[in-house]
Amino acid sequence: MGKRVVITGMGVVSPLGNSLAEFWSGVAEARSGIRQIDRWDTEGFATRIAGLAPPVEPEGLSNKEMRRFSSYTIYALEASLQALKQAGFDINTEDPTRCGIVCGSGIGGIDVIYENSVTLAEKGPRRVNPLMVPTGISNMGAGFVAIQTGFMGPNSSIVTACATGAQSIGDAADKIRLGKADVMLAGGAEASVIPLGIAGFNAMRALSTDFQDEPTRASRPFDANRGGFVMGEGAGMLLLESEEHAKARGAEILAEYGGMGESCDAYHIAAPRDDGAGVAAAMRAALCDAGVNPEDVAYINAHGTSTKLNDATETMAIRSVFGDSVPPVSSTKSQIGHLLGAAGAVEAIACIQAIREGVLPPNLNYETPDSECDLPIVANESRPASVEIALSNSLGFGGHNAALVFRRYG
Repeated sequence: MGKRVVITGMGVVSPLGNSLAEFWSGVAEARSGIRQIDRWDTEGFATRIAGLAPPVEPEGLSNKEMRRFSSYTIYALEASLQALKQAGFDINTEDPTRCGIVCGSGIGGIDVIYENSVTLAEKGPRRVNPLMVPTGISNMGAGFVAIQTGFMGPNSSIVTACATGAQSIGDAADKIRLGKADVMLAGGAEASVIPLGIAGFNAMRALSTDFQDEPTRASRPFDANRGGFVMGEGAGMLLLESEEHAKARGAEILAEYGGMGESCDAYHIAAPRDDGAGVAAAMRAALCDAGVNPEDVAYINAHGTSTKLNDATETMAIRSVFGDSVPPVSSTKSQIGHLLGAAGAVEAIACIQAIREGVLPPNLNYETPDSECDLPIVANESRPASVEIALSNSLGFGGHNAALVFRRYG
């Protein structure tokens, strides 16, 4: 397994607030961050709600830079700076070539591309922003965070749709385990709540069109009356370190990274494999990587998108791995919506907080049980519990599956 990997810092941009404290208090208090979209005229859109993050202004970033870069890049930087601050990390006392970044995004700078497409259509090619390409590409989150933080080590961007955030954390941890880095910032960011993003997912009939006048009721994972996911936006970034490095600098260790499992459904570009075999394989691989048994897991943060197929298929996979001993399950998407490429990272943070705080995140809007989703759901309210080990699932278009295991450090 190589070196032990620990978490020393976490940062969050989310519909519940732009800090770890705000995010977690919202989770623990069973609040929803889903609301009406007020950024453009939504007349004619079947979906008019989303999980919208409050405005973000990262420390040290000029107004010019704020206007220049895609929102997902700004979110990635803000969450990274929060993680570094919590960890008490100073790059000036480190070898920067041993400090790296894995920061992914499912869609990247779609807002920049959309805005410039409109400009091209309305004003012609000469008015397209010359920085459209470098600010719109999906690796710029990782690149810009490195520029701002001075991290000169391994730097990459994972793009596996909604499994992106989870796989970024696992890939970063592997670099530390293999001795290629001592410190890694890892996670994902997404900012696709724009007209094109909503229209595109509406065209797929993937988004919820129910409860448009009661937005907090719309995301209802595992409930029999679920009707599609609610799009969200934000970022989650974790500072990972080798145990020896964290101890040497006297850092507070928040939790330990256990392991990751990956698989592919090899089935369909958007629909999950109908037997759940791919998701089950990822969970088994994660447990094996972490050296734990299914009965050791005290909480599962499910992918739980609130779509008919996803929730039923994931239930099959969980039952396949855990049998009749499934631990409590919930989906944070019921509170913040689906953050796409950032989802796995923010949900990993929810798992770590469950371990640290002894609180299971709630699954909101669980009102009518579904026989196809016969799981022990943490229904509607958070629940006190002792959590030593937690597992988080992330599934993406293209059949990408990733599962992460975290454990209490000690």
